[in-house]
Amino acid sequence: MSTPSAIVVDTSVFVNPDTRHLLGESVDDAIRAFIQRTQQRGVRVYIPVSIFNELRHFASPETMALLRAHAIVRAPDLFALQVPAAVLHFFIRDVRQRIDRGLRVAEQAARAESSDETIRKLREKYREALRSGIVDSVEDLDVVLLAKEVNAAILSADMGIRNMAETLGIEVFSMSDFLLTLEQQKEDTP
Repeated sequence: MSTPSAIVVDTSVFVNPDTRHLLGESVDDAIRAFIQRTQQRGVRVYIPVSIFNELRHFASPETMALLRAHAIVRAPDLFALQVPAAVLHFFIRDVRQRIDRGLRVAEQAARAESSDETIRKLREKYREALRSGIVDSVEDLDVVLLAKEVNAAILSADMGIRNMAETLGIEVFSMSDFLLTLEQQKEDTP
């Protein structure tokens, strides 16, 4: 696996504790370490505007200013970019199946005794049935589309992003794989 020359970054790699800890204790530490490592290896970093705005809720203004200076922050060109119809077909079929599963979860909960605990479990199971493993936000879609447009890999811990990106033939890295790849490049460089 070679180091990508360009990568589109998702919020999850900085805010998900399972991936963030690979770079730092806090979101700010993780972003700063990421900037340092990608600068050292000459990796171009892209961040969709929607993701950049989302990250503002988790990181300090100073860290966001550093990230803005290092990354290319832009939205995908939704009018120029073309995505195969098969991707839309698979997506719609998947959404329909998830709605049906969510309905079954709701029916089971309705048959059970209603309580705060039942409602909490219903919400949890319903969310899992509908959202897990699917692109479920404009921000997620922006990551995939921008990567497709600029011919970049994706760095994400989100399974929905990973699944759609792989359908479109976009290389996807987990944070641990990306960091190992950067280290390998460092070792291979004389």
